[in-house]
Amino acid sequence: MNPNIMTPIAMTIAGSDSGGGAGIQADLKTFAALGVYGCSAIASLTAQNTLGVQGVFPVPPTFVQAQIQSVLGDIQVGAIKTGMLATADIIGAVAESLADNDIPLVLDPVMVATSGDRLLAEDAINTLILKLIPRAAILTPNLLEAAALLNTQVASSIDDMERQAQQLLAMGAQAVLMKGGHGTGEEATDLLLTSAGVDLFSAKRIATKNTHGTGCTLASAIAAGLAKKLVLRDAVAQAKDYLHNALVHSSELHIGQGSGPVHHFYKFY
Repeated sequence: MNPNIMTPIAMTIAGSDSGGGAGIQADLKTFAALGVYGCSAIASLTAQNTLGVQGVFPVPPTFVQAQIQSVLGDIQVGAIKTGMLATADIIGAVAESLADNDIPLVLDPVMVATSGDRLLAEDAINTLILKLIPRAAILTPNLLEAAALLNTQVASSIDDMERQAQQLLAMGAQAVLMKGGHGTGEEATDLLLTSAGVDLFSAKRIATKNTHGTGCTLASAIAAGLAKKLVLRDAVAQAKDYLHNALVHSSELHIGQGSGPVHHFYKFY
């Protein structure tokens, strides 16, 4: 191995999914599948499986900060992804911990699980908007999350998605990826908005119940691309392709009785 070639490293700050399909577990699987070394700070614990979330235990904010500071004080992280942060205090602690560095942040505003269980306290939304969105290199809401952040109706067309992306961009993020997985039609279209304009990424919609962890996986794949020094558009394109294939191969896994996970390691088994 050439000692002069840096190892691409990404960090996830998110919740733990005891069922293994989303959260920290999905993030680390995604990093590994895409050739990136993964670090983590656990912001909350969940009792969770493919049928739903039975319990959430937030980690004390000071200990979330301790994990972040420990990793960043030693390891040269190339990109950070945040997921389920659960409470306003944890969001504030994360924002404070990341204030003094310029590591690209992929912010996945996790609010509701695939099962419908709420994962972000109602009073935490404003803290997310004020303290963390302005720090984001890219914000990656699905259609439901975008509507909740803007307190408006769910987008039902590409034009709606672009209008809402513009409003979210005005909150301070450098880029917004509106994810179209909750939309309708034969194709799932994601809309990327940056100061340079709009890019659309479309893929055939996959008929599968194994969609647990799709948002975590996409955001982590973007972070993996940024850790490998890809430009943002290429990181998003790679992530979209990776998630699509993980969904295509999800039927090869037989995990649990409910909404199963995507197949993160479809290239390997």
